[in-house]
Amino acid sequence: MPRNLYVTLPVKDLDRSVDFFEALGFSFNPDFTGEHGAALVINERTNVMLVSEAFFSTLSRVPITDPRKATEALFSLSMDSREDVDALVRKAIAAGATEGHEPEDLGFMYSWAFVDLDGHQWGVFHMDASQMPAQ
Repeated sequence: MPRNLYVTLPVKDLDRSVDFFEALGFSFNPDFTGEHGAALVINERTNVMLVSEAFFSTLSRVPITDPRKATEALFSLSMDSREDVDALVRKAIAAGATEGHEPEDLGFMYSWAFVDLDGHQWGVFHMDASQMPAQ
């Protein structure tokens, strides 16, 4: 089995979070979706488990942090183009997210960010390796 990273995020309202990410064009793996959690499909090898706060609290011995007050992690999604970056962030904002930071163009990398309904920060970027500065 290849080494993979599995991320589990607590959410206040699972159905609302599922609706939000579906509005962005994501799907969920029905084999790992149920009453307490839903497997958000990032790609064929990557999922993020969205789980209710009540269930999440059974997985950890420490309290759940409020991501609007303290940052525990940043999540980044790579996209195929700058236009895809803009489209995804605009969809997120239209679905109720807030802007995480304004678009940033470094020449070789373009990024923009949104904060989801539960306060988790998602960076969205496109990188053009042919434009990387010489080292």
